[in-house]
Amino acid sequence: MRLSGKLIIGAQRECGGAQAFQAIDPQQDCTLEPVFYEANASQIDAACQLAAEAFIAYSQCELAQRARFLRQIGENILALGDTLIERAMQETALPRGRIEGERGRTIGQLNMFADVVENGAFQGVIIESALPDRKPLPRPDLRQRLVALGPVAVFGASNFPLAFSVAGGDTASALAAGCPVVVKAHPAHPGTSELVACAIAEAVAQCGLPEGVFSLLHGSSTQSGSALVNHPAICAAGFTGSRAGGLALLQLVQQRPVPIPFYAEMSSINPLLLLPGALQQRAAALAQGFVDSLTLGCGQFCTNPGLVFALDGPDFDQFIQHACEALRLKSSATMLTPAIAQACEQHSAALATLHGVDSLACGLQKTGKNQGQPQLFIASAGDFINEPRMQNEVFGPVSLLVRCASQQELLTVLQVLQGQLTITLQLEASDYPLAAELLPLLEQRAGRLLANGFPTGVDVGYAMVHGGPYPATSDARTTSVGATAIQRFLRPVCYQDLPAALLPQSLQN
Repeated sequence: MRLSGKLIIGAQRECGGAQAFQAIDPQQDCTLEPVFYEANASQIDAACQLAAEAFIAYSQCELAQRARFLRQIGENILALGDTLIERAMQETALPRGRIEGERGRTIGQLNMFADVVENGAFQGVIIESALPDRKPLPRPDLRQRLVALGPVAVFGASNFPLAFSVAGGDTASALAAGCPVVVKAHPAHPGTSELVACAIAEAVAQCGLPEGVFSLLHGSSTQSGSALVNHPAICAAGFTGSRAGGLALLQLVQQRPVPIPFYAEMSSINPLLLLPGALQQRAAALAQGFVDSLTLGCGQFCTNPGLVFALDGPDFDQFIQHACEALRLKSSATMLTPAIAQACEQHSAALATLHGVDSLACGLQKTGKNQGQPQLFIASAGDFINEPRMQNEVFGPVSLLVRCASQQELLTVLQVLQGQLTITLQLEASDYPLAAELLPLLEQRAGRLLANGFPTGVDVGYAMVHGGPYPATSDARTTSVGATAIQRFLRPVCYQDLPAALLPQSLQN
């Protein structure tokens, strides 16, 4: 399939009407063909208007048809074959195995949401039959179900060109809920985005759905994203990216004449808590596992372990020694974009200048352009408590170790800890009393608590929570991964005393 660089607005393909840009091969540090053009205001309006026109028909279609549509998208993505894999590799510098695995995850979550739709339980049906003889007042017939919100804007993520982008979790869950989707592709991988968008648009036609069910817009500036979330037809938005970007969009949606739900995944440093029993028994193994997790994918995961807490002492010293030895053997690697590589270097340098922060170890020197170098830093718990900037995310293979003088100081540190996607406990049976004391506090700080593992890797299932308190996300009540992600794009409606003939099928006796 030959890339066109065009927007996909329903069934139409057209060149964007605003500024031109190109994808960059971060490994070769060169631009890639073709030229893409940002959507202008009229094109954004056209995509949103089409979504609004498609909403009622799509939200009311048979659940079996909606499920078939989701599965068809997955089949069409798979049919793209190496064309998709090779373009994604070019645009991201990610290896073939990672892209192929991500394609499998993307198709898997589409199929999971198809199962969710077919099951029908996502509608949350509640039926309270009338009680005319109830005293002191009769009860009317009350029936409730969840219905689709309306057209949804989705912003593709930089670090997952498939699983968190055009056909990723936000798009899949919104489509499953019955909401048309307008995607703003991430400018770092526009070619990959076009290929996947064509697969979705083809599925729309194959399943006989209204063309406005899906559109793809390109844009390398902030203007197109701002115009998209400000459009009156858009009823919710999903975003994965930086804290600065997420907060800017959140402010926009809150200032709209009609504010809308905005689900942003933004910033997390995913602490590891190394409890005393685990450190005593497994210091070397913990250090190797931590460094492997830290440097996986050059640290470009939203669940990267960027922070470690432990009680000071000889066992923690052993961990530090082994971690430094392991890190010094790790190669620098090409990052997703030149801008991400530059930001990683700048933010690492900023961390190093903070009072109380010392450098421990660096990985092997950079051997090419746009690379991120693994780095470890250390600080005391007291300095961490007094310096909030130590909690700023460094997106890359960089982590801060924090020495705690006592269990009480560890508790104090956790009380100032910002919201996280994950917190991991490394523990043995002897640590259970301390862990039991910590758990109520940890529940307030993260969306996922792990024991004796590492946070990189998010299973796509029914119980998964990929969310957490601010600044991890803009809404701690939700998840962007897993079956319950569909709930973000639904709202409850109660039907009181409606005749049976008028009730939706799911609410009939």
